[in-house]
Amino acid sequence: MATDKRRDELLAMLAANSYFERDLTLASGRRASYYIDAKRTLYLPRGALLAGDLMLDLVRPSGVRQLGGLATGALPITDAIVCAAGRHQVDLRGLFVRKETKAHGLQQLIEGAFHAGDLTAVIDDTITTGGSSLSAAAALREAGANVTHAFALVDRGEGATAAFAAAGLEYAFLFTADEISRRARA
Repeated sequence: MATDKRRDELLAMLAANSYFERDLTLASGRRASYYIDAKRTLYLPRGALLAGDLMLDLVRPSGVRQLGGLATGALPITDAIVCAAGRHQVDLRGLFVRKETKAHGLQQLIEGAFHAGDLTAVIDDTITTGGSSLSAAAALREAGANVTHAFALVDRGEGATAAFAAAGLEYAFLFTADEISRRARA
């Protein structure tokens, strides 16, 4: 994990802008007493810059050539990483997977700069069980991608690691939900 000032600054931003304590239901269907809305940080210029650079550092050693996940969770983090890749001259393309095939235009399930056969990673901003990323991985594999990795900005520590291992995906994340919670309460 990156241990520099950029990581600490992004952690502080996530704690201040994206962490909420209240009872709610997550995308996984699980009940939770807190929520991390990473988009509130990822759509800030400095948040996107930091997240893009730090996540690119995490993704780059995997050798994947493209990454993305289900819209809408994966869009801001994918965009931030692709912009960082452009700044640092790294050959990495972005994409996203729709929940259902578009009914008009090119009628695609996968949008963006997708290439079948390439090493691919699935990504999400915050992961609980990994269900959304596994759905994206299945769609990408069906379209011919070689999906090898899963990444997250934030891992809630509620089963994603085991789910990704069972699916044959290497998994890495930048922050734990506990780190953000502790920082928000400090």
